[in-house]
Amino acid sequence: MAKAVEATQDEESKISDENDAEKVYDTIIVGAGAAGVGVAIALGHSGVENYLVVDRAKVGSSFASWPAETRFITPSFPSNSIGMLDLNSIAIGVSPAFSMRVEHPTGQQYAAHLQGLANYFELPIREMTNVKSIEMKDELFHLETDRHTLRARNVIWAAGEYQYPSLNIFDGSEHCRHTSSVSKYGDLEGDDFIIIGGYESGIDAAYHLAKCGKKVRVFDLSGPWEEESSDPSIALSTYSFERMEHPSFGQNVELFAGTPIQSVTFANGIYEVKTEDGQVFQTKQKPLLASGFDGSHKFVSHLFEEREDGFPSLTERDESTILPGMFLCGPSVRHDGHIFCFIFKYRQRFAIVAQAIASSLDLPTEDFVEAYKEWGMYLDDLSCCGQECLTC
Repeated sequence: MAKAVEATQDEESKISDENDAEKVYDTIIVGAGAAGVGVAIALGHSGVENYLVVDRAKVGSSFASWPAETRFITPSFPSNSIGMLDLNSIAIGVSPAFSMRVEHPTGQQYAAHLQGLANYFELPIREMTNVKSIEMKDELFHLETDRHTLRARNVIWAAGEYQYPSLNIFDGSEHCRHTSSVSKYGDLEGDDFIIIGGYESGIDAAYHLAKCGKKVRVFDLSGPWEEESSDPSIALSTYSFERMEHPSFGQNVELFAGTPIQSVTFANGIYEVKTEDGQVFQTKQKPLLASGFDGSHKFVSHLFEEREDGFPSLTERDESTILPGMFLCGPSVRHDGHIFCFIFKYRQRFAIVAQAIASSLDLPTEDFVEAYKEWGMYLDDLSCCGQECLTC
């Protein structure tokens, strides 16, 4: 049976290779996570039919790789009946809370949700297809993969961040373990942990370790738990603040704000963490690095101009300013000082990209845009993205 399955897969690969040698897609979406699946659904709603989604692994694989205990910090609620889209939804009229019956889903649960959406909307997805390079040739994008070349008039880069952790940030970073590589915090051995980075993933790790009775010290160069901003891209979420009130957190976690790390060394079974102000801390456990992610946009940096902050410079349609037809979706999207790093933020730009592509193919988009605006999924006025006024 195994040989028969392999033979069938080989035959399908041969057929797809032969088709790809001749076919030109209107759009290829790279990445089948929340951004890739979401913008694919929007693209289909806009009337575009000749498109393909490719992913180097499987649908939702980054979410499936989350530590087992980690959950969404944004709550899901089935509020569609009153015209308010579930915060964790990536498609109009869809509520993860309604289908999963979970308020704060795990990564594994959300990966299954994305696969369900891909099946329901019959998205043309090709998994296990690693894009090695993207170049413009003869007015078409050529995407080189492990097996063949894909060609398209437009490309949407939606590969996300989770598979690209930020690692080399100080001397001795290689002695640390990034939180994205942890399968389950409850399985980590030892009783004394140092976590470098105090934003969401750092506090999440500290919370779960503390619940297991572990002693934890968290170091951050600023201190998000002290930030008064209302922007969840800068300050901690209310979900994290709520969990910090758990008795085990107060008993077992020590927070060090404004304490950047200078170096980490390892000798004689001891990890030594030195701060920039000269303090030295020791632990027998490999320090956990909760330093965030470099982002997959670095892979296609040659196709975009770079902003001062290192992120791609985009037009008002989230298109490259130097290469028409090259679009960006997902957590790496930036406009002025606005950071679209959460699902409920960057999903509002899916229809912007879909409309741009549909219009370039002379497809009518008025009804499509109106439908997405009604669901709060079409954000073209960035002047409304500021923080609310915090007054008493």
